[in-house]
Amino acid sequence: MKKSNFLNGAIISTLGIVVCKIIGLIYVIPFYAMIGTTGGALYSYAYSIYAIFLSLSTSGIPVAMSKLVSEYNALEQYHTKERAFKIGSTIIFSFAFIAFIALMLFAPEIAYFLKGDATGGNTIEDISLVIRIISTALLIVPVFSVTKGYLRGHKMMTASSLSDVLEQLVRVAILLLGSFIAIKVLKLKTKFAVCIAVFSATIGAFFGYGYLFYIIKKNKKDFNKNAHIKEEEKNITTKTLVKRIFMYAIPFVVIDLINSAYVIVNSGTIIKTLTRLGYSGEEAEIVLSSIATWASKLDMIIISVAIGFVTSLIPHITANYVKKDFEQVHLKINQAIEMLLLIVLPMTLGLTFLAQPVWVIFYGYNALSINVFTLYAIQALTYSLHWLLINVLQSLNKSKVTLCTLIGALIFKIVFNVPIMEFVPKLGIPAYQGATITTLLCQIGSIIFILLYLKKAIKIKYKPILANVGKIIFSSLIMIGTLIAFTAIVSIDVKTRISAVMICVIYATLGMLVYGLLTYKFGLLNRFIKIFKNKRTT
Repeated sequence: MKKSNFLNGAIISTLGIVVCKIIGLIYVIPFYAMIGTTGGALYSYAYSIYAIFLSLSTSGIPVAMSKLVSEYNALEQYHTKERAFKIGSTIIFSFAFIAFIALMLFAPEIAYFLKGDATGGNTIEDISLVIRIISTALLIVPVFSVTKGYLRGHKMMTASSLSDVLEQLVRVAILLLGSFIAIKVLKLKTKFAVCIAVFSATIGAFFGYGYLFYIIKKNKKDFNKNAHIKEEEKNITTKTLVKRIFMYAIPFVVIDLINSAYVIVNSGTIIKTLTRLGYSGEEAEIVLSSIATWASKLDMIIISVAIGFVTSLIPHITANYVKKDFEQVHLKINQAIEMLLLIVLPMTLGLTFLAQPVWVIFYGYNALSINVFTLYAIQALTYSLHWLLINVLQSLNKSKVTLCTLIGALIFKIVFNVPIMEFVPKLGIPAYQGATITTLLCQIGSIIFILLYLKKAIKIKYKPILANVGKIIFSSLIMIGTLIAFTAIVSIDVKTRISAVMICVIYATLGMLVYGLLTYKFGLLNRFIKIFKNKRTT
């Protein structure tokens, strides 16, 4: 199979991410319509816990595998490369199996932690059941992940990306078909449809892994699996390889766990706090499922676009930093910030403005969920900026600063999540917005801290982009002002999917025209094209 150079690999990986996110977003329209809000909450319970345990068992090791395979390939130490892959696969499966057993044994306790004594909505038994079913994915997804890392180490980005798309297609097909048969044909309870839906993760991963297994077998000559042991390889012990795997993996494990901990904090506090403040158990579940699953799916489309445009700048930052070319480091960081704001700021404001029709298109009308999403949508911007700056720190080998920033934000989230939910009603803000406000404060605080740190640590100056950032903000505000004024002619208060689609098309077209014309007039679009061309030829 043909290997990818850096640019092609970045494009292929980005396309894979965007396609998977689009597939993952589109399926929720029919799925949510079938299972409703209570079923959606049950599905969220399973996936929020599964994501945490998946992070515990897989984070970092696929990345470590990619690095080790690439390194040993470059040294032509093919035997050691294969040993590292086998050891990494064994380690990751061992952790995953332990996580699988833990979910199987302690599902009721985890369910009670999530639900507490709140009445209404899903039962502890139902939550325990879906957690146990989705835990089966831990037996295949980690091995699937480390195998993708192995192929990426060989610069076979196409196979890795195609396996992701295949996995997503199979998962969504099983999820939709199974749910339809369970509810519409067999007339079973919603919980059985959710059980099928969460089990589809296991089936999808099995197909994705099967494809990679086929690719490796078909191209086995390219992997030099039967290469002779070189003299210098004889001194590389299993202990050395295990140590190197963990050395590469641990920073990514910690970062991923900290990010996943936000889900735990929300899952463990939102329902209990809201029910104590007078909300029903069903209302509290709707809020949690909206934040944990459904709203984040909508935001991820914007975030994926941002990742696709900005990711390829990061390696250049690393290369310039290693060469101590700080002028180029400063230039690339500023370009990354400017490019991200140019793309993500208007999209985020547009999504916030069109929160109701967008939600109606994908999930149907639910006033509470729409209110939650209207504020939550802002995270598309704050998360994207936060993600970019965290990656910049990693590119500059500032792992300690990265971890301290993330840990500090997490501590803030843990300490203030409940107090802010209790406090905001005094300001006339619904309590259910408190969790989102806390997360926004965490991300904004981290962004400000990292920007100040970069200014002090590497003497970066943001003045060169201030004028353009101002033009981006001005153009975005004019765009939103135009859309708000246009509501006097065409209302965005819609409750049916057909009308919601029409509204989104009309307003998105108007918004793009206004923003496009303004950014063109200010020279921002030409600057963006110039930056991207330079990036391609650097």
